[in-house]
Amino acid sequence: MTVLVHPVLSAADLLGLFGHFLVLSLLAIGGAITTAPDMHRYVVAEHHWISGSQFSASIAIAQAAPGPNVLFVAVIGWNVAGPIGALATMAGTMLPSTALTLIATRWGQRRRDTRFVRAFKTGLTPLTIGLLVATGWLLARPYVDFSARGIGAVALIGVSIAFMLRTRVSPMWLVGLGAVVGALGWA
Repeated sequence: MTVLVHPVLSAADLLGLFGHFLVLSLLAIGGAITTAPDMHRYVVAEHHWISGSQFSASIAIAQAAPGPNVLFVAVIGWNVAGPIGALATMAGTMLPSTALTLIATRWGQRRRDTRFVRAFKTGLTPLTIGLLVATGWLLARPYVDFSARGIGAVALIGVSIAFMLRTRVSPMWLVGLGAVVGALGWA
């Protein structure tokens, strides 16, 4: 039987983890996944609490599970410091965004026809797209190389982008295509 051992983080490290995810929560325009590159920088590159492959696996496992997309934050926290790490990352992510969303939604609803609110909503679109592209690149980078699998991964990314830009086909078909390509060992 294999026992998973989580690193023991000091109270200061746990507070830092909570604080970092708290700040990221306020930057998560388009969902928590858009801040994955900075989460990676913090827990993998800066503190070396988990590896890059553990980080990618955390996101993959959480995205495959039923439930809200934000679950990957809990899995990252769990991999960093067990249950207390999951609590630190989830509380840091959920507290400010929930409070801000509640306040902003009520305020914006009362002023939805004003020029400022319409401009704000319009301006968030390119920001969200840019953050999602950065996240996609971070998650794809380990698979993009000059091997046959790397070329297959780049081709799959290209096909997915072209399909999404030119058709109204459900993205679930692309997820299925990716599963088939992966199962065949092409990417």
